[in-house]
Amino acid sequence: MSKQKIANIPFGPFITALAGALVKGKPNYAAVGAYGVVCQKPVLYISLKNTHYTTAGVEESGFFSVNIPSAELAAKTDYCGSFSGKTTDKSEVFTSFYDSSGGAPMIEECPVNYLCKVIRTIPIFDFTMFLGEIAAVYADQAVLENARPEALKVDPIVMMDTGYFSLKERVGSIFQTCKADK
Repeated sequence: MSKQKIANIPFGPFITALAGALVKGKPNYAAVGAYGVVCQKPVLYISLKNTHYTTAGVEESGFFSVNIPSAELAAKTDYCGSFSGKTTDKSEVFTSFYDSSGGAPMIEECPVNYLCKVIRTIPIFDFTMFLGEIAAVYADQAVLENARPEALKVDPIVMMDTGYFSLKERVGSIFQTCKADK
């Protein structure tokens, strides 16, 4: 076997997202790699450190947004992950917009946005995982193919270990690639 045992921590890859919440009446965004699909129902999760400024906003409002930045937004995304809203006003980093369904800001510059209403909160060590039912989804028309976001057009930021990466090419189709190899 050519495998080597390494540190027992997640290295990725993770699609990077910006979690949004209203905190003290202002939009705040935190860069996260800990988010994703929960089940085949319209539910996403985000996991935020208990001390994050955004965590308090989600707890207070009961809503959060998941905004998928394109690779061209890597510097602004990293900024939101490097500075706390407790000491840095991040409300002007992006253009915020809102849906009538709930009180979490979404980012106009991000090609895909999800608004979620918290349906369950799970404490895990010094983090809180928020499960949120998707209340609304927005996508730039330029990234849509057959009325759905297309990954190569979105060009999300992939985080792995200590770096950010973009996508280069499609290598298969879900539930189809294995059939083609037969």
